[in-house]
Amino acid sequence: MTRRCAVLGSPITHSLSPAMHRAAYVDLGLDWTYDAVELTEDSLPGFLAGLDDTWRGLSVTAPLKRALVGLLDDVSDDAAFLGVANTVVIGEQRVGFNTDVPGAVGALREAGLTTVGSARILGGGATAASMLLALGRLGLQEVEVVVRDVARAAEVVDVARRCGIAATTTSFGPGPRADVDVLVSTVPAAAVDPGHALTSRYVFDAVYDPWPTPLASAAADRGVPVVSGLDLLAHQAALQVHLMTGCTVRPALLRDAALGALTGR
Repeated sequence: MTRRCAVLGSPITHSLSPAMHRAAYVDLGLDWTYDAVELTEDSLPGFLAGLDDTWRGLSVTAPLKRALVGLLDDVSDDAAFLGVANTVVIGEQRVGFNTDVPGAVGALREAGLTTVGSARILGGGATAASMLLALGRLGLQEVEVVVRDVARAAEVVDVARRCGIAATTTSFGPGPRADVDVLVSTVPAAAVDPGHALTSRYVFDAVYDPWPTPLASAAADRGVPVVSGLDLLAHQAALQVHLMTGCTVRPALLRDAALGALTGR
């Protein structure tokens, strides 16, 4: 039986998941299929109800990651903690996982960042919350959350509180910033002052297209190691492949496949 997998979301045509997962199947010698399905939150329950036993897994992106959690038989600890799932493994039960958290840990470790004491996170959404939890796994003690409206930092600050991480909230704008071990940007490139690279030992920029961003260029010019959104995508996708197939694939293979897809656009 040919197994089926897919990525769900809206919009979905930009997704690099098909390129990565299909490359994994070729490498592993699996006769599996992987498609992109345009799906809104309203149509998610019906889609899940219509899946048959040929389906093995789903990758899930915006705007479905939160709605998904309440529609599954069980979820992993990270998915339950954040209320966000981006992966479903389909078998006797449908179990949700959050591969962004361990994927971020893997991407940061690959760049040489193995311990973190302090961080600055730009943005206050689900990606920022996942990154905070990932940094907590690396020993994060204190974080500054930078947002346009401090009320929008509530989700990330709550995650910090539950992890025992000291959090402060500030607004975007000029002014001195303390040095930190890592800067994480989860906002559009145009919203980021590249000068943030001057106060960080490492930079993680969740953007991957177009690349490099002004922040990434400024960091590279100063010799600051940069982790991109593409690195995160590759590491979390490798974890998804393992969860869905039981087989291991190198993140570098998936990163190359994603870069090839981007170049072909």
